[in-house]
Amino acid sequence: MLGTALTTQTTGSFFGKKRADLKKRIWQHRWLYLFILPCVIWLLVFCYYPMYGATLAFKDYSYKLGILNSPWAGLKHFRAFIYSPDFWRVIKNTLVISGLKLLFSFPAPILLALLLNEVQAVRFKRVVQTFSYLPNFVSWVVVVSLMNVIFSPYGGVINDLRKNAGLETIFFMGSREYFYPMVILSDIWKNAGWGTIIYLSALTSVSPELYEAAAIDGAGRLKSTFYVTLPCIKGTIGIMFINAVGGLLNAGFDQILLLQQPDNQLISDILDTFVLKTGLSQGRFEYATAIGLFKSVLSLVLMTLANEVSKRTMEVSIF
Repeated sequence: MLGTALTTQTTGSFFGKKRADLKKRIWQHRWLYLFILPCVIWLLVFCYYPMYGATLAFKDYSYKLGILNSPWAGLKHFRAFIYSPDFWRVIKNTLVISGLKLLFSFPAPILLALLLNEVQAVRFKRVVQTFSYLPNFVSWVVVVSLMNVIFSPYGGVINDLRKNAGLETIFFMGSREYFYPMVILSDIWKNAGWGTIIYLSALTSVSPELYEAAAIDGAGRLKSTFYVTLPCIKGTIGIMFINAVGGLLNAGFDQILLLQQPDNQLISDILDTFVLKTGLSQGRFEYATAIGLFKSVLSLVLMTLANEVSKRTMEVSIF
């Protein structure tokens, strides 16, 4: 009994000292914590506070009763979505678009970073890097508007060139067969430069001595890239890959919504656009919430799987 009491007292004094030390450290660095306070408030207000609305997915919503007082419906809306004729079409469209982006858009900034890393002219390198990441600051509304002007069949630059060459005009933005190329090319143009910044910063940590040793062993630039550069930045590639897989089901909501046309509707309707139309156009808020929650859970599963694959293949993970 005496030993138990002493142990309890010792444990209590230990944690009491820890709490006192924590409060002391927080007070010492109070100005640093003050800087992150707006971010914490934003996170609580816009990310955590709205989470109670996820309960809408399990209820039969009534305007009069509100979210909390509406009757529970269990998994009714999840079953309705899974057995609906739109389920496989929307899932397929989302996975196809995201898969194409992962296949073509994900390697693009890595390739651009490797090419810029080989450029010896510093001024030219800076100019190319600046012009490559500027599109990231342009909204998708502006990007799609520019695409409509450039690819328009009535006075667009591309179709004017085709006319001069004796070819027929093509409605690129409205044709189903050109939807995927438009999505991938615009995504690469807008986002590749910004991703390049991350990989270029990772390349600065590669020791020049490794390249010198590779050159002594007879390795050229291409072999140095495969056996020195890429292994040294595989940690960064792994983290970016995990994040990309975690956002696989997003498929670029703004971009897809703006590029949708009546002719490509069947292949461009993804989970996010389907949620928007179901919730706002049809007023089925609980059904739309269930679809959004379904997407979030599935994204978490995909991110966990990608994390395990990255941990085993690249020896890097985020948790």
